[in-house]
Amino acid sequence: MIPILMADDETLIRSALATMLGLEDDLEVIAHVGTGEELLEVWRQRVDAGEPTAVAVLDLQMPGIDGVETAMKVLELSPGAGVLIVTSHGRPGYLKRALAGGVRGFLPKTASSNTLASVIRTVHGGGRYVDPELAAEAISTGDSALTAREADVLEFALDGASVDEIAARAHLSPGTTRNYLSAAMSKLGVANRYEAAVKARELGWI
Repeated sequence: MIPILMADDETLIRSALATMLGLEDDLEVIAHVGTGEELLEVWRQRVDAGEPTAVAVLDLQMPGIDGVETAMKVLELSPGAGVLIVTSHGRPGYLKRALAGGVRGFLPKTASSNTLASVIRTVHGGGRYVDPELAAEAISTGDSALTAREADVLEFALDGASVDEIAARAHLSPGTTRNYLSAAMSKLGVANRYEAAVKARELGWI
C-alpha cells in the first residue's frame, strides 16, 4: 500500500479526492487536512514513529504556508519523498520553484481521479509527472521575481479589490498586505496594485 497525506483547504474537494483514492487497491489516504501546518505535524509524527514514507498531495494555495513552502518542509524532513502539488492556478513561476525544490508532480485540479492515482504511483516510485500544458507555460515564461505571498495578493488585486478585501481573501492583516503589494509594485516598476497585477499576469507570474 502507498500511504498518502493530503492538504487542501477546500474540504469538499479534499474529502471527495480522499474517498476516490481510497477505492484504489494500492493506495491508502492516512490523513487529509486543511493546512500545510497540519500536514507537517502529521508528517513529523510519522517520521518520529518510523512509519513508511508517504506521498504528500498538496494544494498550491492554502491559508498559512502555501503548497510549495509545505513541500519544501516535507522534503527537509524526508529527502526524496514523493510530493505532488495540485492547483486550480497554473502559475509557471510556482511550477519552476516547486520542481527546482524537489517536487516531482504538478497537476491541475481539472485532472481526473484516475490520473491523480497514476501520478501518485509515479512519484512514489521516484518518477516525475508535470501536466503538459503547465509545463509548456513554464517553459515560455521567465522566472518570477515575486515571492509566493506577493503573487497571492496580486492575484486578488486583479479584480480591483480594496486592500482590506485582498487582506481578507489572503488571510493576512491589511498592513502586511500593503507591504506585499508595495514590494510587488516596486519589483514590477508600476504605480499601483492593479497595474502590478496586470503586468504580473502578462508575465505569467500569477
